[in-house]
Amino acid sequence: MLKKLTAIAVLGSVLTVMGCETVPNTATTQTANQLQLLQNRTWIATQIGNTEIKTAPTSSNIPSLQFDASTQRVSGSDGCNRIMGSYTAGKDTLNLSQMATTRMACMNNDQLDQKFNEALAKVTHYQVFGKTLKLLDRHGNLLIQLESAVQPR
Repeated sequence: MLKKLTAIAVLGSVLTVMGCETVPNTATTQTANQLQLLQNRTWIATQIGNTEIKTAPTSSNIPSLQFDASTQRVSGSDGCNRIMGSYTAGKDTLNLSQMATTRMACMNNDQLDQKFNEALAKVTHYQVFGKTLKLLDRHGNLLIQLESAVQPR
């Protein structure tokens, strides 16, 4: 009798474990979907905090970011200087390394570059909805809002 109970318990345990392995990991799928939306696009800044960024479409100094999936590097512009660094991202978390930057003299940009860099330094999370990327602090406050320049391939 004891052997039958042990055999049934072992068989039940094996079936339970094997059944769990066939269930797709939804967290992994969600993370991959979010990363696909974030990476390999050019994001143009439209808002820093509560302040809308108003730039001419032909302007060459628009704050922007690109997240390269293959190298885990982020690059772009702060509205004056080129910026670059590395990043790690999860389903909704985003960790930016200390950003390297060029040092050009920028006149009449209302300290846009300084505000953009200060906001980037506080980023811990992100949200992507269609063509909109929101970079958030650890409390969920909006730091920078960006729009996708073109549709992904």
